[in-house]
Amino acid sequence: MLLRHLSLRDFPLRHFPFQAPRLPRRGGPLALACAALLALHGAPAVAGTLRVASAFDPQTMDPHALALLYHSRVAFQVYDTLVSRDEQFRLEPALATEWKQLNPSTWRLTLRQGVSFHDGSPFTVDDAVFSLERAMGPGSQRSFQLTGVAAVKKIDAATIELQLKQPDAVLPDKLLYVAMMSRAWCRQHGVEKAQDFNAKQETFAVRNANGTGAFKLVSYAPDAKLELVKNPAWWGWKDAKRSGNLDGAVFLPIKSDATRLAALSSGEVDVVLDPPFQDVARLKQDAKISVRSTTDLGTQYLTFDQARNELTNGDVKDRNPFKDVRVRRAVAHAINVDLIIQKVLRGQATPTGSFFSPMVDGYDATLDKRLPYDPGKAKALLAEAGYPNGFGVTLDCVNVAWREAVCQAASAMLTQVGIRTQLRSSPTNQFFPKLSQGTASFIEFGWTPTTDPWNTLNGLVRTHDPAGGGTFNAGRYSNPQLDTLIDAVRVEPDLVKRRARVGVALRLIADEMPYLPLYRRTLNWATSKKVQLVQWPNDTLELRWVKLAP
Repeated sequence: MLLRHLSLRDFPLRHFPFQAPRLPRRGGPLALACAALLALHGAPAVAGTLRVASAFDPQTMDPHALALLYHSRVAFQVYDTLVSRDEQFRLEPALATEWKQLNPSTWRLTLRQGVSFHDGSPFTVDDAVFSLERAMGPGSQRSFQLTGVAAVKKIDAATIELQLKQPDAVLPDKLLYVAMMSRAWCRQHGVEKAQDFNAKQETFAVRNANGTGAFKLVSYAPDAKLELVKNPAWWGWKDAKRSGNLDGAVFLPIKSDATRLAALSSGEVDVVLDPPFQDVARLKQDAKISVRSTTDLGTQYLTFDQARNELTNGDVKDRNPFKDVRVRRAVAHAINVDLIIQKVLRGQATPTGSFFSPMVDGYDATLDKRLPYDPGKAKALLAEAGYPNGFGVTLDCVNVAWREAVCQAASAMLTQVGIRTQLRSSPTNQFFPKLSQGTASFIEFGWTPTTDPWNTLNGLVRTHDPAGGGTFNAGRYSNPQLDTLIDAVRVEPDLVKRRARVGVALRLIADEMPYLPLYRRTLNWATSKKVQLVQWPNDTLELRWVKLAP
């Protein structure tokens, strides 16, 4: 017989504890607590300073140590890269003014002249060579982007060459988020190598910075406050398009959803980058608040340990159920993503079965349809795979409210079909090393890609390689056929052929399901009415374009 469609009656209410918190009246207890919290943080009330609240702390200021959204959205206000993006999210020159492919394996870049670091020292070709080598070196989580670069060479005072092991027709896309650092500053402070974030290494570059970017770091107190001040000497201010008027910015990690919104309502902060989903509709009706929304470039996934013969965090001995694709498909059939979007995310997401979003080159719409929600099919697949009584496993999730809520709902649905799922939430500094080190048995995470497909394929599904491949392959999935395809995508100069190879890779991923795509969020930013900004689809607020009315 067929099981009936899942409804909320199938789950205890504790699985959906997501009632919208009500904002206090001005001067109420929560508002006073929020004001006291922000006073403790030392948030300035100086005109021209943008105050930004988010649930996440950037973790470090070393620009090569992490490749996380919450790190990048702060660190790259301070550090420039060779290429950047414009208001329309198109590739544009930054510290490289032009680039040219001399032959299939050589790219030449011309560097911008007259640029200075925040300490007043000039940005030189030696700094560019050093920075690229540092990004490719030990500890760096940016090395996966530069796979295939054999050498970086100084040609003259304004020119560098990147020599490649194989051809690469789209190399400039891979230079996004590879920060340019001062070689002299790094040597002076003993940070010639990137911080080893996974080992919790403390270095001078964690709380200090010296970039060439539009804003300078004033201070960084982890999990408390990060303060920036405008760099009036930034080369980009000469361009009328970069017409922001900020004097500075303060980033405040405020984990409590209610406290973040109370701070916005009371005027203690100007921007909340992650308003709770359940509050978005109400915020849109608030005359004092603007809500900006766009579709996420990224995707939320579940992924599975496929390296170990026995699950580290499971109750099955001498076996790893997730190595069987039937079990992975059972997980897909067991989770009602539509219901999670409706009840947990309040409709602020789009379900997806695609490994890529439509904004990534090579996206295949035929792969976007999810496997249907069918708990009966899930149970049958588990029995067919040799688990008629199911098994137990721990699901790792970061301890941010909406992520926990989704994980909690998914855990309940999986438990109903026999995959007895225990949720384990961790703070960001404990959670993200589990992802990059591949130590979780079952993990939920999000990935914000570039528009180039190779970066995501190489970072997430290529066989893990300390030299840069599979840096964020959390399940340590390995398929030599897919590795060959990914390498072929990197070196193929013909765009049509390249897209065809991406399509083959995506279909293989869909068949083997090393990742289970869940949904793409609607990105909502809540701001005061006095803020004008540009909203990118990668959830990054670029301060260079922000205007703050008096």
